[in-house]
Amino acid sequence: MTPQLRTLLAAAIVPLAMGQAHVALAQQTKVTPLMAQPLPGFSGPEKEGSVALVEFPPGTSSAAHRHNAHVFVYVLEGSLVMQVKGGQEITLKAGDTFYEKPDDIHVVSKNPSTTAPAKILTFFVKDKGAPTTVPAN
Repeated sequence: MTPQLRTLLAAAIVPLAMGQAHVALAQQTKVTPLMAQPLPGFSGPEKEGSVALVEFPPGTSSAAHRHNAHVFVYVLEGSLVMQVKGGQEITLKAGDTFYEKPDDIHVVSKNPSTTAPAKILTFFVKDKGAPTTVPAN
């Protein structure tokens, strides 16, 4: 490839990549499901518990979302800024916990560090087969 062609390609790709930065950040968060287990004995729709490891690279955040579940969070590593709609923004560090109710809208979820990753362990109690995360409306 000639230097001129390389320069033209870079000129075309860099603005596109910069415009997609918010998408790339959201895509970098890694969710690893660890287990799901039916929870018999609840009235109403059948429930299940699920556990996942969520990894936030430095500087990443997620768009507003909800879980339609009881969500228990334990911070394993790093720190995270969390906020549900109508609540206070809080910064959690390793060893801290966080809870979301089924009707909460999670408006802030970000790793404030530009150098260190953050990892959380999540436990959901939700309707069996329902998605764990949906966009906020």
